[in-house]
Amino acid sequence: MVWTIDSFHAPHYFFPRECPRVCIWPYDKKTDKDKARFFGHSGTDRIVAIESGWYERMCGTPIYRYAFDPEPFELYDRNAGYYTTTRTVRPAEVTRLDNLPGQLADLGIELRITPSLLPLRDAVLSSTVNFSMIRMRNAKLTG
Repeated sequence: MVWTIDSFHAPHYFFPRECPRVCIWPYDKKTDKDKARFFGHSGTDRIVAIESGWYERMCGTPIYRYAFDPEPFELYDRNAGYYTTTRTVRPAEVTRLDNLPGQLADLGIELRITPSLLPLRDAVLSSTVNFSMIRMRNAKLTG
């Protein structure tokens, strides 16, 4: 099976593979209180947080974005933006991405750096914002 991701969710993967991260964005069922709580001091409606121990690796690690013809792919998970196919596919294009913090900034996504993701994780899980949490098994247990 080959997995791909839609363009909205793709920046959630502009990180070293094992880097834990919390991605948040509002959606139509969010409360005004949560919008102010998570986005009130920001000029964006998309935020990705990582732990400070990963920042240097993020800055020095390139990633490669593979683009595929969308025709053979079927939606697997709408919230995560995942698509899959069991057909053999070849990338139509491969692009090296350097300066990953800059890539996010260019897309208007705020990158937050914190000693531990766990307080944010807990706050997000009890909120009305939309989220994706990736590689959280690698998150620090304390700040």
